[in-house]
Amino acid sequence: MTLANTSVLVLNQNYEPLNVCNARRALVLVGGGKAEVVEEAEGVLRTVARAFRIPSIIRMRYFIRRPRPLARLSRREVFARDQFTCQYCNKRSGELTLDHVIPRRRGGNHAWENLVSACRTCNHRKAGRTPQEARMRLQRRPVRPAASLHSLLSADLEKRPTWRRFFPGFDREWHARGVAAAGG
Repeated sequence: MTLANTSVLVLNQNYEPLNVCNARRALVLVGGGKAEVVEEAEGVLRTVARAFRIPSIIRMRYFIRRPRPLARLSRREVFARDQFTCQYCNKRSGELTLDHVIPRRRGGNHAWENLVSACRTCNHRKAGRTPQEARMRLQRRPVRPAASLHSLLSADLEKRPTWRRFFPGFDREWHARGVAAAGG
């Protein structure tokens, strides 16, 4: 990765995390007077005429209004929402499958509210039936999880501990997720 593509945390005017951009975009925002550097990273980006210290964190000079991010629907995110646990037998497993609570062939949709994690045994036992028909009980009702910047930026936050101070509760959340994934 070149220095121009180094990740930079972008904060709103009130120091709330907005997103991550590359160093080149961050320098354009700072140079245009739209943002200020809060913290610098290691390295210098050189042009013919000047050298610029690469920022690690920038803050916008004006407040940006934007909608809260939505959690993307994917297998991994469903498993994470369900804490890598079968929603029928409550067994933690590394080999989970996705189960449609109301089967698709019976009008069930492919949405957060109709998808759960299931171990292979429970998924085969339930087959193309509803949980009531299969005499199986869901541990929790499936819901759309609230997306947080913690979850969206977790890979960056792992590598950049100095960013964590702008994410209250990140260390607790990360530790809890690590313990849950390890089966403790």
